[in-house]
Amino acid sequence: MCLAERAMSNRAGVIIIAATLLCSSGGAFVSPSYAQSSDNNGVSNFLGNLFSGQKTAPQAAPGPDGGPPPWSGEDGASGHPLMTASAIREAAANFPNCVASMWPDAARRNISQENFQRFTAGLEPDLRIMDLMDSQPEFTKAIWDYLDILVNDNRLAKGREILAKYKPQFDAAEKAYGVDRYIIASIWGIESNYSTQMGDRNVVNSTATLACIGRRQAYFKDEFLTALEILNRGDLRPEQMRGSWAGAFGPTQFMPTAFKRYAVDGDGDGRRDVVDNAADLIASTANNLRKDGWQTGRSWGYEVVLPQGFNFMLADKSKAMTIAQWQGQGLVRADGKPFPDSTEKAYLLAPAGTQGPGFLMLQNFRVIMKYNPAEAYALAIGHFADRLRGGPPFVQPWPRQERVLSRAERLELQQLLAQRGFYKGTPDGQFGGQTREALRGFQASIGAPADGFASSDVLERLRGR
Repeated sequence: MCLAERAMSNRAGVIIIAATLLCSSGGAFVSPSYAQSSDNNGVSNFLGNLFSGQKTAPQAAPGPDGGPPPWSGEDGASGHPLMTASAIREAAANFPNCVASMWPDAARRNISQENFQRFTAGLEPDLRIMDLMDSQPEFTKAIWDYLDILVNDNRLAKGREILAKYKPQFDAAEKAYGVDRYIIASIWGIESNYSTQMGDRNVVNSTATLACIGRRQAYFKDEFLTALEILNRGDLRPEQMRGSWAGAFGPTQFMPTAFKRYAVDGDGDGRRDVVDNAADLIASTANNLRKDGWQTGRSWGYEVVLPQGFNFMLADKSKAMTIAQWQGQGLVRADGKPFPDSTEKAYLLAPAGTQGPGFLMLQNFRVIMKYNPAEAYALAIGHFADRLRGGPPFVQPWPRQERVLSRAERLELQQLLAQRGFYKGTPDGQFGGQTREALRGFQASIGAPADGFASSDVLERLRGR
């Protein structure tokens, strides 16, 4: 649950992270430098490494037994003082003392001393996580490639099987929480490919490592202690708590603190088993979405056609308007159908600018983004749910001829925008709202459509060629 950092909120998910994950300015999904993902399992791994071509610093060779590669032994790419090689080694040497020092906090959470000792026995720092925590995306893929890969025929077929197999559980959750079953099935499919790719790291060991080493220790101390609470209560067995390097576990990828807030006992057996119990898994995911503000019976959004000459300065999530107001701007649904409710408020997402489809995003889209704050992720979830429901693919074509910029080119683009006075931030190769606004300013200055789309043509024009 890709990927400003997510401040490590309530979930890991496919890719956790920066709210600027989807570079709507470039139509590209930019892998986050802090993705909560596994390095060898699950869609998280696929998104963080395969899909984006992400490289850790540097690429490590496999371990001597053919297992996961060891820590590179180098400074992290973030430049954070706690991510230097010397700081990591020093913290690793103190790891046993760090874990032991958390016993008083565990006791305050009513964890028994016996269980604390049992669940922490044999923990060792997994320093490979430091490379994963600070990896930098070298290349990216366009949002249309991301959608192609996640919303595919095989996954759709499996999703329909899951919906049929667990119909009673989906019925019960839909009745109790009012959350669309297709959205829950979509999250399940995209987060873990229907429980086949959930990550294989020990959650307690991973969160203990991150609680004692690296740049997010305070956040992960809470996750570590909460993982111990889950085991102490008996909701899950230690062998069930395996997941991503950042601690997300289960088919819909709960972080320990998200489990604590949202997990429910869906079948009344006294346990909240979101790993192997479909009733608990479905009900807990539904409860999460409901508590985040899900509106029953409403869509996540609509694909729309934008008129010629449209003012792309309106394509901003801070500029929500009613559907009626958007219609007044000339927007119509791409499938030709009427909007069900012209009073609903929506914001416009145009991830490929003038060259691709637009989308009006409703409240439920914002709820999906609370699950994982990346527009690319939320769009994939919404679209996959519609396809599971029997809906068609998107109507309008994507600009598949466009080449997505490499990280070096993204850095150069930001530097050139800064030289011309449009970009005020620190160039980092990560595109968010500030870069998008700078691009729009430059585009407007040369009489081009100010859509904020970071194409190779824009880079060439910035270079003055």
